[in-house]
Amino acid sequence: MVSATQKLPLRLVDRSPSITGAEIVSELVPPPQFEHASFESYRPDLDYPSQLEAVERLNTFAAWRARPGGFFSRTRKAKAELPGIYLDGGFGVGKTHLLAALWHGAPGPKYFGTFIEYTALVGALGYAETVTQLSGAKLICIDEFELDDPGDTMLMTRLLGELIASGTRVAATSNTPPNSLGEGRFAAADFLREIQAMSANFETVRIDGLDYRRRDASGHAEAVLPEEFDRLNEALVERGSRVTCDDFGALMRHLSTVHPSKYIKMIADVDVIALRNVYLLTDQTDALRLVAFIDRVYDAEIPIIASGLPLHDVFDAEMLEGGYRKKYQRSQSRMVALTTGELPPHAE
Repeated sequence: MVSATQKLPLRLVDRSPSITGAEIVSELVPPPQFEHASFESYRPDLDYPSQLEAVERLNTFAAWRARPGGFFSRTRKAKAELPGIYLDGGFGVGKTHLLAALWHGAPGPKYFGTFIEYTALVGALGYAETVTQLSGAKLICIDEFELDDPGDTMLMTRLLGELIASGTRVAATSNTPPNSLGEGRFAAADFLREIQAMSANFETVRIDGLDYRRRDASGHAEAVLPEEFDRLNEALVERGSRVTCDDFGALMRHLSTVHPSKYIKMIADVDVIALRNVYLLTDQTDALRLVAFIDRVYDAEIPIIASGLPLHDVFDAEMLEGGYRKKYQRSQSRMVALTTGELPPHAE
């Protein structure tokens, strides 16, 4: 229980959590906003028949829903199904909702995470231990499968190949960036080409539609003046919110000492994150660490107050034109949401 008054400044740079392989794996569940996602709660846009067709196709893929005898029931011979399914569609058509709904309806053991979370798991545990931890899973869901790093793609292809061979089913979505208006869209052909050794295991399900969030492509992350920064933090603390306050540069240095798999524990029990003196990043390694950190903050729905450069402007022009641009574009969208959205109930 957090006291009504935060007596000392809380800082993320003071947090260097330890985490075990089992703990990392236990965090592979849908984000809080999809905690109750189901096929029934998905609202397809009837102007785009492929959305309803996707629900029907996923219900078929979820063979365990139709087999009274269990996941591998011998009492009923089912039609042969491919062990992998790939949801190919634009931003905001509900791919993550459907992926989470599939996960919720599956028997365990089962895992749900972003592509980055799975590669971070391998980085933290090593390849062999990751295979051991995930072996026996009935279903593995991968949100925002990325192809911008050949090494990571080969790693995931090898990992999924081993798991599928042992009987695991796999469902994945693309990492189509927000507000791209179709430019550089991550298409099914790209996915199947890059996982060529496994492509025959995947069925592609196309989902058309408009972004249900209708986000403004010209959105900007909000930055506050230094005096307003201090006033907002003090007001939040007085209201009982658990606020961390860090210098942006100090946080970036600290993130370099903490494995990305531990970021989730760094922000545990935090209501609001305050970042002072945000500046332009010119080192790609730093930028990718920030992307991973923002992903965890976004999933935890923790609002950010920032001074200095608006957060969505932290990536330099060369980064935004390079091979990781999709990662940066997605992160920019999340930064806008985190700095302009309403505070969650626990911080109001």
